[in-house]
Amino acid sequence: MEINTSSTNSPASPLPKRKRRAVAGWDPKRGAFRVRNVWTSGWRLGVQALFTLISLAMGWQFYRFVDAAMTTRVGALPARPPGVEGYLPISGLMGALDWIYQGALNAIHPAATILFMIFVLTSLVVRKAFCGWICPVGFISDWLARLGQILFKKNFRLPGWVDIPLRSLKHLLLGFFVWAIFVAMTPEALNEFIQSPYNKVSDVKMMMFFVKLGAVGGIVLGVLAALSVLIQGFWCRYLCPYGALLGLFSWASPVKVRRDPVTCTDCGLCDKACPARLPVMAKLEIKSPECLGCADCVASCPVPTALWMGTRERKISSGRIALLVVVFFAVGYIAARVGGVWESDLTDEEYRYHIERMEGPEYGHPGR
Repeated sequence: MEINTSSTNSPASPLPKRKRRAVAGWDPKRGAFRVRNVWTSGWRLGVQALFTLISLAMGWQFYRFVDAAMTTRVGALPARPPGVEGYLPISGLMGALDWIYQGALNAIHPAATILFMIFVLTSLVVRKAFCGWICPVGFISDWLARLGQILFKKNFRLPGWVDIPLRSLKHLLLGFFVWAIFVAMTPEALNEFIQSPYNKVSDVKMMMFFVKLGAVGGIVLGVLAALSVLIQGFWCRYLCPYGALLGLFSWASPVKVRRDPVTCTDCGLCDKACPARLPVMAKLEIKSPECLGCADCVASCPVPTALWMGTRERKISSGRIALLVVVFFAVGYIAARVGGVWESDLTDEEYRYHIERMEGPEYGHPGR
């Protein structure tokens, strides 16, 4: 009598091993990058990387300009990239108000004002897309948070009694700047500040802070980076007044994250994906000024019809959001160049003069 030993129930036939899912990876079919259960559209990553590379290229070009201004006394300097003024958002806000007062755009840092207005317009249309799609600091912060998700399997959340007071800090900083610019400064004082020696080299001073980073500055940046690994978007969530301002404009945006309660399975993945920690699963639409418009919640949703970004009448894909962001920026930039309001009117000789003397008392912040 023969005994059949080929049965699948036999100990000699082990069950197939379950394939372990990688912690992070790119899915070409989905066109998105995943870290654990949080997905990010490839369109967003591409736009973020594009603007970060542009910023790095501008930074290197600006460094060459300043270095040449410091080391040479005659001759033309390398081209100065006006786009670095995008890192002077307060100057941009002041320039916009001064434009209203004076009826003309200042020629010291005109690009700062143009970029400020482009980012405000972007927020009015597609929420805080500057924060979620453009800002290099936000891009770096996102990757630090992903590192935390890989190392610790999650990002940590502060309890409400700590989180809420900390979130008020960026609004308090914004309130201070609004008071100082709109209330404390007369139109004459505002224009005097814009024309001041300090403002003429404020972009150079900003660069030199990082080039000659001291121990205190290094420790502060290191702490912020470490906290961003542990707590997603620490700087953006608690300390960035620029993001707080753009969030106020984003309230007027017709584009929102919207949820269909019929097809929604209440899985909670959208809540886990939201970098602003908004209760997406509990809302029909997200109106909060904290929403970055990043669409990570949409990319992470397992039901294609349950969650989307768009207006009441139309859904907007991540590809179209990427197109809108790039087009707004490109059109604003081209219009400013064609209109002759992009480049500063300071000459190479004036830059040499001011940079050589910028450590003097007359180049200190006015009012100190």
